[in-house]
Amino acid sequence: MAKLIYAGIMSLDGYTADAEGKFDWSMPDEEVHAFVNDLERPIGTYLYGRRMYEVMSAWEDMSLSEEPPVMRDYAEIWRAADKIVYSTSLESLSTAKTRLEREFDAGAIRALKESSEQDMSIGGTVLAAQAIKAGLVDEFCLFLTPVVVGGGKQFLPDGVGLALELLDERRFGNGVVYLRYAKRS
Repeated sequence: MAKLIYAGIMSLDGYTADAEGKFDWSMPDEEVHAFVNDLERPIGTYLYGRRMYEVMSAWEDMSLSEEPPVMRDYAEIWRAADKIVYSTSLESLSTAKTRLEREFDAGAIRALKESSEQDMSIGGTVLAAQAIKAGLVDEFCLFLTPVVVGGGKQFLPDGVGLALELLDERRFGNGVVYLRYAKRS
């Protein structure tokens, strides 16, 4: 049975984007990016909301010839995985290995977890909030960035309480701290 993993880079005060929707402060350096690549390598399927898909779809055909090897590696990892996009407004998809679902269906995701051999990742705070509230997320991977943005898009939804167990931690040279938690049963 596959795990559903919610991973993201967030500010110290818990936001993935600031009040203006900007997230340039969250760009990983090469050390963090290489670590993320290793975490993403075993992912078989990405579940995205519309906005996250629109951001991530750039990896499909981004010119990487002038970019560091760590970015080229990530592009290969991303392109190899299946993607499911949840949106009521998207007309079409621009990436390979991608299918569109019009609504979030917790039962369908549960069935996908049970039938998948590779872990799955969920991205986008709105979609992730639905999965968290439905009890579908098995692990939380947080990259705490040493910046306080004062408001914006929260990484975790309001109104949800969870007991978590720390599985792993790492401190990077740029001050980012990685924390990996499993949901306690």
